[in-house]
This record gives sequence, structure tokens and C-alpha cells, in this order.
Amino acid sequence: MRLLVADDNPVVRAGLTALLSGSADTTVVAEAADGREAYEAALRHRPDVILLDVRMPGVDGISALPHLVRLAPVMMLTYSHEAETVREALRLGAGGYLVHGEFTTEQLVRAVRDVREGRPHVTPGAARALLAELRESAPAHIEGQLRPVPGQNPARSTSQLQSTVGQSFRSRFRLSTREAEIMDLIASGMTNQQIAAACFITEKTVKNHINRIFAKLNTTTRSQAAAKWLGVA
Repeated sequence: MRLLVADDNPVVRAGLTALLSGSADTTVVAEAADGREAYEAALRHRPDVILLDVRMPGVDGISALPHLVRLAPVMMLTYSHEAETVREALRLGAGGYLVHGEFTTEQLVRAVRDVREGRPHVTPGAARALLAELRESAPAHIEGQLRPVPGQNPARSTSQLQSTVGQSFRSRFRLSTREAEIMDLIASGMTNQQIAAACFITEKTVKNHINRIFAKLNTTTRSQAAAKWLGVA
């Protein structure tokens, strides 16, 4: 797998190159310090996946993204986790959004491979930012239901948020409460194993739910389902 790393920080570029080149089947074929260099390098080297920072001098990552996704799958790899930036990156075609400090080397390598195959990955910080924005934009009659109760488990509050916001989607896609919850987790980039752990069910049960979700959304892949669910299809 041939990779292009675009980040204006030379230390970050060197670190990522060292990490990703540690796998026998992975090679960083080019590095870039801004969006323009990334585009030129992508044209020249034709990488399988582009790892792209958001904030760079000159042409930033978001500005370069629409041009880069025409050449290869792009995964945002950045310190920026503002909701507007995450949403815009996904809308413009990013196959994943990873925030530094929220993944291990093994998770990074797996995420890169998944993005190459069209399976989206979003780390918790980026997912929380999107959920927070959904909460802020929720209608007034829903907003009251989303405010955490003093002493309530934060994880439970997040689950309630996902379930409540999903109501509008269920009216369109006819998903059950459990299917909507699992679809939220799929869209956040979770694997079947992670979803099973989060929902306290078996992986086999997760797979059965996903098969029904795909049928209702008229999709065949996780990326297609996530795109429809997030409204960017």
C-alpha cells in the first residue's frame, strides 16, 4: 500500500512515515507540506491513500480535499476536531477523520487500510464534535430531552442523544431504535467488534442488524450506508 503524508510539521511527517513504514506491505512514497504540494505529489506518485492535515500554510487541507479525492481515498489526520471542520471534511469526500492522540499505531494502520477499501473511520473526538453540533442544532422540543440530568452517566447521555436524533432518520428509513443506534456507531467509524462491546450484544447480532439496515437503506457497503445516514450521499 502506497501512502502520501501531507502535514506542514516536519516532525509529524517524519513520525508518521516511520510508523507507517513499519509494516511490510506499507510504504510512504511521498511527503508534502501543504495542499498544493500534496496534489502535485499525488499526481506524480499515485498513492493508494492520502493522509491529510487540516491546517497548513498556503493551500490548507480542506481547500485541497476536493481535488485530492479525485486521485485517491483521503483520510484526515489532524489535531483539529471542530465540528464544522469535521463535517466539511466528510462532506467533501474524506474517507475518515482521525484526531492525533486518539489512536494507536495498530489502529492507524487498520484505519488506513479500511479507508482504502471504502470503510469510514472517525475517532471519538471527531464523533463527539459532530454529536455536539447535532445537539446544538436540534429543535427546541428535542433539545430539552438531550440535556444531561445531574448525576447521570455521560455515556448514557450520549446514547440518548444518538437515539433521539435518530428519530428523524427512522421516519425516513424505518429503522428500529436498535438499528438507528447501530447505524450511528457505524457512521462514527466503529467496527463490528466495537459496536458489539458498546451495545452489549454479540458480533453475530451486530451483523444481523447491519444486514437489515443495508436492506432498508438500499445500500451494500458501510460507506454507502454512512453517507446516506449523514446526509451526504
